[in-house]
Amino acid sequence: MQLRYNYRLYPTPDQRAALAKAFGCARVVFNDGLRARQEAHEAGLPYITDAELSARLTACKATPERAWLADVSAVVLQQALADPNSAYRNFFASAAGKRKGPKVALPQFRSRKDRRQAVRFTANARFAVTRAGKLRLPKVGDVAVRWSRRLPSAPSSITVILDAADRYFASFVIETDSVTLPGAGKDGPKPLHVRAWQCQACRAWLDRDVNAAVNVAKAAGLAVSACGAQVRPGPALAQRGEAGTLPKSRGEAA
Repeated sequence: MQLRYNYRLYPTPDQRAALAKAFGCARVVFNDGLRARQEAHEAGLPYITDAELSARLTACKATPERAWLADVSAVVLQQALADPNSAYRNFFASAAGKRKGPKVALPQFRSRKDRRQAVRFTANARFAVTRAGKLRLPKVGDVAVRWSRRLPSAPSSITVILDAADRYFASFVIETDSVTLPGAGKDGPKPLHVRAWQCQACRAWLDRDVNAAVNVAKAAGLAVSACGAQVRPGPALAQRGEAGTLPKSRGEAA
């Protein structure tokens, strides 16, 4: 199971320039891979594999026209190259009815005018959190992070995101084993004629109407505990003057 932890980044001007170059190179590699697969499809050729596209990328970086691709982490480029393949897999699975959720469209070219940009670093990129609490990214530097909480374990990948408000974030992916929680025991559904019963786990007496009110309160975002809630309000003394009849006015006959 994967968990994501998101934190705000505060890159320096030089680091912002390095990240802008990484965003641009990743966008070019993504578009090159997508274009190659579209052209192969239109020509009736077999689907181009990631391995073939990777070989093309290596050759492309050796040319004068695309030598600037070597200025960013090779892992960032490889991840950008894998993204069109993932997008195509999701599209084919969606079209075949093998993917839950709304239908997925064909992948689209990325634009430099997009307000949101992102690059991904996997573990083999050798990113690290320094002893000073900064995020070390290859060919970017040690970026300041606002830590809202500690990471539970070493992340398997990091996605650096630039949002529409010109803010930078790091999304850490943590791999964790799924845990099966023990059964609650809180007796299964009750027939409608059962209005109150005792919880077999905590021994508290529960009331169907009170439980319904608690569930409504939870849905509204209130912190209410169903177990141990008051079952029925007990009898209370009436305030002085409530128990008797209303006093007669002076003008009324006795």
